[in-house]
Amino acid sequence: MTPTLVTVLLLALLIGVSLGLLGGGGTILTVPLLVHVAGMDAKEAIATSLFVVGVTAAVGVIGHARGGRVRWRTGALFGVAGMGGAWVGGLLGGRLPDTVLLVAFAIMMVVTALAMLRGRRSGSSGEGKGAHGAGRLPVGRILLDGAIVGLVTGLVGAGGGFLVVPALALLGGVPMPVAVGTSLLVIAMKSAAGFAGYLTAVPVDWALAGAVTASAVVGSLAGARLAGRVPAAALSRAFAWFVLVMGAFTLLQQAPADLRIPLAVAIASLGAGAGLCYGFVARCPLRRLAPGT
Repeated sequence: MTPTLVTVLLLALLIGVSLGLLGGGGTILTVPLLVHVAGMDAKEAIATSLFVVGVTAAVGVIGHARGGRVRWRTGALFGVAGMGGAWVGGLLGGRLPDTVLLVAFAIMMVVTALAMLRGRRSGSSGEGKGAHGAGRLPVGRILLDGAIVGLVTGLVGAGGGFLVVPALALLGGVPMPVAVGTSLLVIAMKSAAGFAGYLTAVPVDWALAGAVTASAVVGSLAGARLAGRVPAAALSRAFAWFVLVMGAFTLLQQAPADLRIPLAVAIASLGAGAGLCYGFVARCPLRRLAPGT
């Protein structure tokens, strides 16, 4: 076993923990792992990530279901709509240039990170809605949102859990721990459809995909056990900043070679300024974007 493979498997273990604990973060971390560490091209990385995350999510549902944290009807509606969108996205993604896919993926990482930071206040309020969330479901809205999220997931292999979780909380009045468990059902369904779309045009290294999946599954089972025991708000905030950095790094990688250094300096300066503002300026606008816990 090579050092590179060991690194890939250890990181896949952590990705599985994120998926089981937060109901998201699978593909948004698996794709950079497979591209930058395993050396895959963008299409193969996205296709493989859909397989890894789909299987991992399906296994992770078991632990959450045992804890009563899965709404099967809501998840099935969202998932069926998402499967159609993901299949179309997978068909399109398998035929687009790698650079286009990676830029779209990086933009989705940045948007997802900002949405996580912005949505933390509303996410915590969702926990109190579970009592009346199980009644009437806005079926049309769930199907529409599911199809849109599925299209994004199938196209760039991202935007699954961290878009599904808040959607479930807002549309179905699902408490946050239940939204996390239910999102895994949705992710498994959408990932399977997106993967099927990619298989029409992209080859898969099944040995590597199987090894990464096994490691991620172990992590997801551990994450499911930790759900509800770890302060989710602090973990989610740290994860969002990490995703934001990874998105900026991926965008930087796709820039023309002669622009990478100036862009890196600009991004670093912007990050340093944002950190100083957030840490030392009482009225910093960033405090409204990502308020402390």
